[in-house]
Amino acid sequence: MASRKKLPPQWRERPFAVGAARAAGITAGRLRARDLEAPYRGVRFDAAGQVELSRFGVFPSTRAAEEFAALIARCRSYAPLLRPGQFFSHTTAARLWKAPLPAPFTDAEPLDVATLSPGRAPRSAGITGHQAPATSRILDRFGLPIGEPASTWISLGRPLGLDDLVAVGDHLVLDPLVLDPSDERPYATIAELRAAVEGSSGWGARAAASAIEHVREGVESRPETHLRLLLVRAGLPEPEVGVDIYDDAGTWLGRADQLFREWKVISEFDGEQHRTSSAQYDRDETRIENFHRAGYATVRIRKGQLFGRPREAVDRVGRALRAAGWPG
Repeated sequence: MASRKKLPPQWRERPFAVGAARAAGITAGRLRARDLEAPYRGVRFDAAGQVELSRFGVFPSTRAAEEFAALIARCRSYAPLLRPGQFFSHTTAARLWKAPLPAPFTDAEPLDVATLSPGRAPRSAGITGHQAPATSRILDRFGLPIGEPASTWISLGRPLGLDDLVAVGDHLVLDPLVLDPSDERPYATIAELRAAVEGSSGWGARAAASAIEHVREGVESRPETHLRLLLVRAGLPEPEVGVDIYDDAGTWLGRADQLFREWKVISEFDGEQHRTSSAQYDRDETRIENFHRAGYATVRIRKGQLFGRPREAVDRVGRALRAAGWPG
């Protein structure tokens, strides 16, 4: 039996539109072959021949990296069907900006696709269509057209609660301690988010107007945002975030998640890195010991307390503050 003719390299590396392939001389029979998959009507891709052209930067876990790769694959599969003025928006764009959303990405989640006004929102299986203002800016990210960070953030005002909307804002304005050369940060500034809020209307803009007052630079994770908001809402002083700590000799000891400077109390979200990286756990333990030797009391809050028993988290930080002289 004769072997199936391979597609040219440019058609093997990423999903492609059937119409474009036919125009390039690829026969209808070849496009019906079983080695090609059809994620959407009018799109084909060679699963065996796919070449990953981009490295997508640093992720907090292997699972997060795998979810992002799956998202990229879905978006690339639909991209050949995008018309001029169409782009990935809303939750899909937020995920492409690596926003810390409360639910993970799954294959069941539809892709959000917007069309610049006066174009009509797309309608297709697995797609949630939107109409965007004609002035919306479209950026290229990993070879995909997506909404710019500030308008994407405002579009999350309806699906997200206040604390998670703040967490996404914190993420967008973060200049991280560990820089990723393949993914320039920050994605936006607080001033840009505020300007977008002031120039928008509707339910999402109203939610974002409340959230912008709580967005802070220096927050490295969604749990850190939730912990800060929990403590402040309970009546504790607002801590500084992402603070470099030095000893009396000027030696850098590390960066604290949250610092109550007047009382030399630090609150930290203690994640699960000890289960995934012993090296990271050792670094964190050394950092906390250095804080202690420099006279800082550190309260470490675990996931179960923050999201399951928040009153305990508030009480623990409050006790540390009162022991250090806070009059509250």
